[in-house]
Amino acid sequence: MSAPEPVVCTRCGRARSADDDPATALAWVSTRERGALRWLCPDCARQHVRDIEGKLPDEYW
Repeated sequence: MSAPEPVVCTRCGRARSADDDPATALAWVSTRERGALRWLCPDCARQHVRDIEGKLPDEYW
C-alpha cells in the first residue's frame, strides 16, 4: 500500500503539515473538478469563498 499524497494548496502551494492545529487542519477545502482532487488552504479558501459557493470554475478566480 502506498503512502497518501501530500495535501498541497493548488492556489498558493502551501502544504498541510502534521503540526497544524486541529482547527486549521479541518479548514482545508477539497474540490473535485474534472475528476481531479484539488485542495485549498484555509487562507485561499477564505479569500475565494464567494467563488467556491457560486461554483465558478477556477479559471475565473
